[in-house]
Amino acid sequence: MVENITETAEKKLKSRIRKFKKVLKDEAEKDKFFDQLGASVEIFLPTKNPEKQGDSIIFYTTAEGKIIDAEYSYNEGEENFKSIPIVDKDLDILTEVFKSNFVLE
Repeated sequence: MVENITETAEKKLKSRIRKFKKVLKDEAEKDKFFDQLGASVEIFLPTKNPEKQGDSIIFYTTAEGKIIDAEYSYNEGEENFKSIPIVDKDLDILTEVFKSNFVLE
Protein backbone atom coordinates (compact mmCIF):
# COMPACT_ATOMS: atom_id res chain seq x y z
CA MET A 1 0.00 0.00 0.00
CA VAL A 2 2.85 2.43 0.79
CA GLU A 3 4.36 1.87 -2.66
CA ASN A 4 1.05 2.82 -4.26
CA ILE A 5 0.89 6.13 -2.40
CA THR A 6 4.54 6.78 -3.27
CA GLU A 7 3.86 6.15 -6.96
CA THR A 8 0.77 8.32 -6.83
CA ALA A 9 2.69 11.13 -5.11
CA GLU A 10 5.50 10.95 -7.69
CA LYS A 11 3.01 11.07 -10.59
CA LYS A 12 1.18 14.00 -8.99
CA LEU A 13 4.43 15.90 -8.50
CA LYS A 14 5.35 15.40 -12.19
CA SER A 15 1.89 16.65 -13.15
CA ARG A 16 2.30 19.72 -10.94
CA ILE A 17 5.73 20.46 -12.42
CA ARG A 18 4.21 20.35 -15.94
CA LYS A 19 1.54 22.80 -14.73
CA PHE A 20 4.19 25.11 -13.22
CA LYS A 21 6.04 25.11 -16.55
CA LYS A 22 2.81 26.19 -18.31
CA VAL A 23 2.35 28.92 -15.71
CA LEU A 24 5.84 30.25 -16.44
CA LYS A 25 5.22 30.34 -20.20
CA ASP A 26 1.65 31.63 -20.42
CA GLU A 27 0.34 34.75 -18.66
CA ALA A 28 -3.29 33.54 -18.89
CA GLU A 29 -2.34 30.24 -17.24
CA LYS A 30 -0.48 32.18 -14.56
CA ASP A 31 -3.51 34.37 -13.80
CA LYS A 32 -5.82 31.35 -13.70
CA PHE A 33 -3.44 29.45 -11.40
CA PHE A 34 -2.92 32.27 -8.89
CA ASP A 35 -6.65 33.06 -8.75
CA GLN A 36 -7.15 29.57 -7.28
CA LEU A 37 -4.15 29.61 -4.93
CA GLY A 38 -4.19 29.95 -1.17
CA ALA A 39 -1.65 29.39 1.58
CA SER A 40 -1.39 28.56 5.24
CA VAL A 41 1.11 29.72 7.82
CA GLU A 42 1.54 27.80 11.06
CA ILE A 43 3.15 29.49 14.04
CA PHE A 44 4.36 27.08 16.69
CA LEU A 45 4.07 28.57 20.15
CA PRO A 46 6.77 28.05 22.80
CA THR A 47 6.06 25.39 25.43
CA LYS A 48 7.86 24.18 28.55
CA ASN A 49 7.94 20.58 27.37
CA PRO A 50 7.68 20.40 23.55
CA GLU A 51 8.26 16.62 23.50
CA LYS A 52 4.99 16.04 25.37
CA GLN A 53 2.79 19.01 24.48
CA GLY A 54 2.52 21.54 21.68
CA ASP A 55 0.23 24.22 20.37
CA SER A 56 0.12 26.42 17.33
CA ILE A 57 -1.91 28.93 15.38
CA ILE A 58 -2.62 28.28 11.72
CA PHE A 59 -3.54 31.21 9.46
CA TYR A 60 -5.18 30.44 6.10
CA THR A 61 -4.69 33.13 3.46
CA THR A 62 -5.40 34.08 -0.12
CA ALA A 63 -2.51 34.25 -2.58
CA GLU A 64 -2.20 37.96 -1.72
CA GLY A 65 -1.71 37.17 1.98
CA LYS A 66 -5.17 38.23 3.19
CA ILE A 67 -6.17 36.09 6.18
CA ILE A 68 -9.47 34.33 5.50
CA ASP A 69 -9.55 31.86 8.40
CA ALA A 70 -7.52 30.69 11.40
CA GLU A 71 -7.45 27.91 13.95
CA TYR A 72 -5.72 27.03 17.20
CA SER A 73 -4.26 23.52 17.50
CA TYR A 74 -3.33 21.78 20.72
CA ASN A 75 -1.76 18.35 21.05
CA GLU A 76 -0.42 15.97 23.64
CA GLY A 77 0.87 13.41 21.15
CA GLU A 78 -0.62 12.05 17.95
CA GLU A 79 -3.72 10.63 19.61
CA ASN A 80 -4.58 13.66 21.76
CA PHE A 81 -5.07 16.46 19.25
CA LYS A 82 -7.67 19.21 18.97
CA SER A 83 -8.17 22.15 16.58
CA ILE A 84 -10.47 25.03 17.44
CA PRO A 85 -11.59 27.77 15.00
CA ILE A 86 -10.49 31.28 15.94
CA VAL A 87 -13.32 33.83 15.88
CA ASP A 88 -13.06 37.34 14.41
CA LYS A 89 -12.47 39.18 17.69
CA ASP A 90 -9.63 36.84 18.69
CA LEU A 91 -8.27 36.84 15.14
CA ASP A 92 -7.94 40.63 15.31
CA ILE A 93 -5.86 40.28 18.51
CA LEU A 94 -3.59 37.64 16.95
CA THR A 95 -3.09 39.69 13.80
CA GLU A 96 -2.05 42.66 15.94
CA VAL A 97 0.35 40.56 18.05
CA PHE A 98 2.17 39.04 15.08
CA LYS A 99 2.14 41.95 12.62
CA SER A 100 5.47 43.40 13.77
CA ASN A 101 7.27 40.12 13.00
CA PHE A 102 5.12 38.64 10.24
CA VAL A 103 3.30 40.28 7.35
CA LEU A 104 -0.31 39.16 7.89
CA GLU A 105 -3.56 40.92 7.04
